[in-house]
Amino acid sequence: MIEKHIALEDIDPVVFYGVNNDHLHMLKALYPKLRIMARGNVLKIMGDDEEMLHFGENVEKIRKHILKFNSISEEDILDIFNGHKTKADAVKDVVVYSTAGRPIKGRSENQQKLIEEFDKNDMVFAVGPAGTGKTYLSIALAVKALKEKTAKKIVLSRPAVEAGEKLGFLPGDMKEKIDPYLQPLYDALEDMIPAVKLQDLMERHVIQIAPLAFMRGRTLSDAIVILDEAQNTTPAQIRMFLTRMGWNTKMIITGDMTQIDLPKTQLSGLKEALRILTGIEGIGVVELTKKDIVRHKLVTRIVNAYEAYDRMTNKTTTNKTNE
Repeated sequence: MIEKHIALEDIDPVVFYGVNNDHLHMLKALYPKLRIMARGNVLKIMGDDEEMLHFGENVEKIRKHILKFNSISEEDILDIFNGHKTKADAVKDVVVYSTAGRPIKGRSENQQKLIEEFDKNDMVFAVGPAGTGKTYLSIALAVKALKEKTAKKIVLSRPAVEAGEKLGFLPGDMKEKIDPYLQPLYDALEDMIPAVKLQDLMERHVIQIAPLAFMRGRTLSDAIVILDEAQNTTPAQIRMFLTRMGWNTKMIITGDMTQIDLPKTQLSGLKEALRILTGIEGIGVVELTKKDIVRHKLVTRIVNAYEAYDRMTNKTTTNKTNE
């Protein structure tokens, strides 16, 4: 009797086997003529050649489904077995799926515009207030490119500019000092890529997260490169970053002009870059507004309150200056 091995590459075998191996038991019931055994991420099959071939084809379909959706149900397995489309396939305009199987897509007009500009251009600036999904959606686009193999790696970066704290006063070595600034990037990735797979990708440097200062001297090719919190770059820093672009690379630069933590005498590099680069072929600019906020409804109210306060403060200051 011939024995065949199938490796479950690129997916978490726990998702494939199901809770308490329920999915594996289901596959065994669907293929009673085969002897199916699981060892780690490898399936061992013995039985009829034709039956094993059919089983292998369906396992590959299940693997691709999990790779795309990060989950699978018994109903999905039956649909695949019967040659039907799964319910998840019917959802439109999805960028990627979260590790919980939730579709991640543009949820507002400007978020959808960000997706479209990314498809059309090699460089996109996404500017808007907190909660508009700039970083999260940008990382989703990068993860999609990695899954579809249109990019070989993801490079994520942020300037380590402190809002009221200095790196030197924080405990730990340089990595421990810097990691808190990069945590929002880790959070988004953990929501889209299973933990074991994410750790493997980071260990192999397929996904790289580093402070902006670490970009100097590099040429980034075959990659999706994201610079987050770009409003906190100096003109020299953002110029250095933008010129890291190599062949077959796309860049997304995100920022919020209302949250500049630079010294008041320092010009924001993002502000200068938008003034210089807007209108250049191959560069897209998307301006998100408070209408695009997709966090808790209180975030919109908070943004509105601060905008009103800023207007009042500026008006008071102007009146005093004119007196």
